[in-house]
Amino acid sequence: MKALFRKAARKVAQSITPQIRIPWDAESLNQQIQLSLRNQWSQWRLQGESPYAKIGEAGFRCYSQFEEDGITLYLLTMLGVHAGTVAEMCCGDGQECMATNLILNHGYQGFLFDGSGENVDAANHFFSSKKDCLLVKPKVQQSWITIDNVNRLLADSGCPKEVDYFSLDIDGNDYWVWEAIDAIRPKICCFETHDIIPGGRSITIPYDPDFNCWSQPPQLQDFRSVSLSAMVKLSRRKGYRLIGSHRHGFNVYFMRDDLGFNLFPEISVEEVHNNPWTKSGQAERWNAVKHLGWVEVES
Repeated sequence: MKALFRKAARKVAQSITPQIRIPWDAESLNQQIQLSLRNQWSQWRLQGESPYAKIGEAGFRCYSQFEEDGITLYLLTMLGVHAGTVAEMCCGDGQECMATNLILNHGYQGFLFDGSGENVDAANHFFSSKKDCLLVKPKVQQSWITIDNVNRLLADSGCPKEVDYFSLDIDGNDYWVWEAIDAIRPKICCFETHDIIPGGRSITIPYDPDFNCWSQPPQLQDFRSVSLSAMVKLSRRKGYRLIGSHRHGFNVYFMRDDLGFNLFPEISVEEVHNNPWTKSGQAERWNAVKHLGWVEVES
């Protein structure tokens, strides 16, 4: 009998309650929230002021591994860039990628590269599945990146010289590749540096076009990449200054010297390294690789 009463009650409720189905589009909501943030930052830009003491305070994660999506969008917005261009080496499968948020949610044209054919296939599939790439997709190219091919790759892809944002994270020859690049002059760069290396050491691995740290035994995999001090020296020589990082201190941001100095002055290596993750890495992991064949970098 109770079951009959419940069935009858449901029928009555359905007859007097409109059946409204609201489609749920989380990606659209994400875009709306980010647009609102961007509009707020634009107002600060018009006032010539920065709302944050450190760029990391603007951080949030959408497709980046950590909070780089928010930092990057904030910096570009404060420079007055909207729907610009982005280049990334290496982009992975596109789902965890520094460029993806700009491409999908802000209309940026993307020029992406990765050494893995599997990753490139996955990235192309990922972007093709997104409504925001229905008409224009990023260019995703497979190539092992070296100092000999990097400029040709960038030029042949159609990446503009004044690309708005450039991300470089190849877990190895990062210093040598950035040094070799002259096909582009990005407005903002994000580099992964190896923050287990103490701030006073200006070093990198020796150049090897076939270097792959992940093919090494686990105890040697920390012999890779470049110290922040070395990247600061190189970037200064190329006309860029260190302006901050994400909260863990290894993904670092540089801005071209002719842009945004009033909003984003240069900061020190010590400021970037002043965080728990970096301090623990230098205390617990550096000793295991500090004796290996690092190359000193001159100014």
